[in-house]
Parts: sequence; C-alpha cells; structure tokens
Amino acid sequence: MITVEAKQWTVQIYITEEGDDTHARAVLSPGETSQVTGRGVARRNPIDRPIPEIGDELAASRALEDLASRLHDVATDDIVQMAGPVHR
Repeated sequence: MITVEAKQWTVQIYITEEGDDTHARAVLSPGETSQVTGRGVARRNPIDRPIPEIGDELAASRALEDLASRLHDVATDDIVQMAGPVHR
C-alpha cells in the first residue's frame, strides 16, 4: 500500500483601504523560511457608489494573480538551478 502525504499551504490576505483605493497583500509561506507575496490594488471611480466588498474582491483577486505569477517564477528558478549550467 502506498502512503500519500498531503501538504497544506495557507495564503493570508491582508486588505487595507485608503480613500478610494483598496490594497491587498497575499502571502504564501510554503516552507519554514520561504515566503512569496503578491500585491493588488483596486481604485473606485469617484462616480461609483462606495461598496467596500467590491474593492476588497478586486484587490484580493489581483493580489492572488500576482502571487500565482511570482510563485511560477520561483518554480522556474528552482528548475533552472536543479538543471545546472547550460552548455552551448
């Protein structure tokens, strides 16, 4: 019988509002010492009604998109390091 170990990664999302701007920071800590952070911003058009949840959702989704891109870059760098130098 094969034993499979499940891993769980948790992303913390921090949201702050400054006037019409909502800022989000998504932080992933997959290892004991490593951390990857994505950031996102949403700006409310002054003619729109102030609905904070929408700004939160947009900023958080943008932070998660940025986090995904940065995590992909980390994985790509790890692959390059493991492959060793390229000989031409």
